[in-house]
Amino acid sequence: MNNKEDNGLINKLVDMYAPENSKDVFRQILSTVIKLGKDETVRKGDLKLINHAFKEFSTAFSIFSKYQTKRKVAIFGSARTKDNAPEYQMARKFSEEIVKLGFMVITGAGGGIMKAGNEGAGTDNSFGVNIKLPFEQIPNSFIRNDPKCITFKYFFARKLTFIKESDATVLFPGGFGTLDEAYESLTLFQTGKCRPRPIIMIEPEDSCFWDEWLHFFKKNLIGNSLVSEHDISLFSHHKRVEDAVQEIKDFYRVYNSMRYVGKNTILYLTKPVNNDIINEIKHRFSDILVDDKIELVLEEDGLDRENIWASIPYLSFRFNRKDFGRLNEMIRFINKSV
Repeated sequence: MNNKEDNGLINKLVDMYAPENSKDVFRQILSTVIKLGKDETVRKGDLKLINHAFKEFSTAFSIFSKYQTKRKVAIFGSARTKDNAPEYQMARKFSEEIVKLGFMVITGAGGGIMKAGNEGAGTDNSFGVNIKLPFEQIPNSFIRNDPKCITFKYFFARKLTFIKESDATVLFPGGFGTLDEAYESLTLFQTGKCRPRPIIMIEPEDSCFWDEWLHFFKKNLIGNSLVSEHDISLFSHHKRVEDAVQEIKDFYRVYNSMRYVGKNTILYLTKPVNNDIINEIKHRFSDILVDDKIELVLEEDGLDRENIWASIPYLSFRFNRKDFGRLNEMIRFINKSV
């Protein structure tokens, strides 16, 4: 900002309240707030929207920050599924099994599949991300009144929280909301707006819900070149809980997380890979590598690592940042090779 008085006030507030490692971002937030206050074209309703969304994010980030070392699975599916339905029992069993691997579960806090997810995981290993609706959605009994149950006014804030805080997306049969979350997850992964993750469509053996969706995907989207043929690698389809659980377990067997540093893509790993695997990566995935330089880094190197996995090995390479289906294939190859 150009106004010296404003800058002085901002700097004073930054010195008083900003965390030491985030002063630059805190300064930008305060500058934006002051600009909004000076912009006479901004309506009161717009400011109320910004304020409410800001408070929702602040609450969610604060709650989830206590569990940042725990991986989490977001579970979606119909709120109308009955307790005795095969899909309900399947969702409950999936949550039970994934919690045994050290994961926590995030649901929309409502009934049906959401209730099954929280029941299977248990309250201690559950989050509820509820939404205010014209017809009130009361959180299910397994997450109601728990401090890890958050109620949002805005769908966009709720959806961002689901993606930001989870490490896998599991989709049972459902209606508009489930399909919305399915396409949101696929779109964000396809465009590189979220970290690589398992996206799993799951249903009972005698169900054809995702079977028919998959047929539509292959015939109309891939068939008409509306998506890449490799985009089918962004997700998987399963009929058994055991297979879905194994899919998630395998995905994080060697791969840990990803970030960008300048022009380089960084894949953090739970264990190092050898030169034979690196050479095979260069050969198999040359179509998505900008050049053939892939570096394995084992020791601390001064890299500003923002995530909690600060001391683990990583691969550094230049990815074209557009073929994320192929990147997912690379991650799966690494997981199987080590």
